[in-house]
Order: sequence, then structure tokens, then C-alpha cells
Amino acid sequence: MNINRNFKDSVFTMLFDNPDLLRELYCALGGVSLPQDVPVSINTLEKVLYMDVYNDISFEIGGKLIVLIEHQSTINPNMALRMLLYVTRVLEKIIEGRNLYSVKRLSIPWPEFYVLYNGTNPYPDEETLRLSDLFEKPQDLGLPEKHSPLLELEVKVININEGRNKAIVSRCKKLSEYCTFIGKTYDFLKELGKENKKEAIERAVKYCQRYDILKEFLEKHASEVSNMLLTEWNTEDAKKVWYEDGVEDGREEGLKQGHEEKLIIARNALAKGSTVEFVHEITGLSLEEIEKL
Repeated sequence: MNINRNFKDSVFTMLFDNPDLLRELYCALGGVSLPQDVPVSINTLEKVLYMDVYNDISFEIGGKLIVLIEHQSTINPNMALRMLLYVTRVLEKIIEGRNLYSVKRLSIPWPEFYVLYNGTNPYPDEETLRLSDLFEKPQDLGLPEKHSPLLELEVKVININEGRNKAIVSRCKKLSEYCTFIGKTYDFLKELGKENKKEAIERAVKYCQRYDILKEFLEKHASEVSNMLLTEWNTEDAKKVWYEDGVEDGREEGLKQGHEEKLIIARNALAKGSTVEFVHEITGLSLEEIEKL
């Protein structure tokens, strides 16, 4: 089944789909400065490995750095492993055509990994997720304890909710405005209730346009922004149903959803690698309708 990569797109990835903005974003996250003429090339891969092993943004700076950024409203404890799988594919693309068996040493860009968190659950300003936290312990087999893993990858998680990490956010105007926009959507969602997601998003869009927050971007992409945020929220709700309440509860919840929301959930479930039968179970849509998607 061919899945449209756009279902993984988000307001964040759409907003920062620009080399100059990515340079500014990296400088803000790292607290550094780079010359404006340092080239930035986006190398985000369209589809990697299996199921949902995608990355939001991947880019190279001056041939010296690879930066991978994931934007999440729910923290995934396996993020370091996902980043490892992803950066491996990016490096394969970079060294394509070069001889790994050559006696000459190959050089590859220095990698850095970030997760930008803006969910509603409490989370510290910064945290580091490590690949080694996922490793089994060899001493459980009676072997000597190994204090330092021979393979490591660290992901820096930064809380970008409005009012958090102000020093970082203030260094990138677009990031600051994005945080304000998402903050307003949460405010309106809290005021109107979860059943009025679409209205909450529309109010946030109008508010930000009125106060010159992402104004040009929202005027140009208001409809897409609304659909993307609605998709993200519905996907999060669907995940909770799938993994917390089980398939049967998910089927009942799917039957309660409006037809348009069912279609959104179905598209995202298919994009995540779910079978047609499973999507039928959680949404109640006919097999024929799901096949068309």
C-alpha cells in the first residue's frame, strides 16, 4: 500500500521547511552563532525502515553537522533508538558511492539530536534520552558489569511550551511565535472542550493573525494548519485508545466519532502501518472505504 508522506507532516515541519530558518533554529537550540553564508541543506528522507520510523526534520550544515529534530506532544522513551535507525540511513545517503573498504579514512558530519516537546503533560525544561538506557544488562548472564557502553547516542529533549526555556525560544522568532500559537490552541481547547477541537484551532489562528503572530504563514496556510493540527490531535487520541483501552474499546470509540474524524484516524493508522482489518475495527468504516484510502 502506498502511503502519502504528507500524513506525517505537521505545522512545525511545514513552518521550518526553509534552510535559513533551520540555521536560526539550530543556533537557538545550541546557544551558538553561525555565519549567514554557511550552507544548510535539508536531507529529510521520505520513508525510512518500517512503520512509523520517520523523522520530522533532518538537515546538514556546511557539510560538518547533521542535525535531526523531532517535534512531539508525547515523549517517546525509544527516541534514541529511532534516531539511531534514522541517522544510519541519512549517513548511507551521504556516503553513497564512496568506498567503505578504502585504506583512506572517510569523514562524516558530526551528528546532533533534538526533540522539541510541547505536550500538555508536565515535563522538565530539558532532559537527555540515551540509547544505553534501553540496553539489557550483560551481568544478568553472569558476566562482569560493563560500565561504559561501546555504542551510545544522546537526544536532547527541550520543552518549548509557552513560558518554558525562554532563553532558547527567544533566540528564534519563528519558534517563539510557534510556541505562542500552540499555547493559544491549548487555551481555547481547554475553554471549549475536546469535542470542539476544530473551533479551538480556528480561534487560535484568528487570534494569532490579529496580533501578528505567524500572520503571513497562517494567512497563506490557515486551512492546512487547521487540518494538520486536527489530524495530530485525533491521532494522539487514537493512540491512547489503541494502546491503553485495547482494540475493543477502540472500536467503540471509533463508532462514536463523526465520519470525517473516522477518515482522519483511518488515514493516520494506515500511515503508521496498521492493517485494513485493524483500521476497520477501531473506526467502524467499511473495508471498501478503507481500501480506497
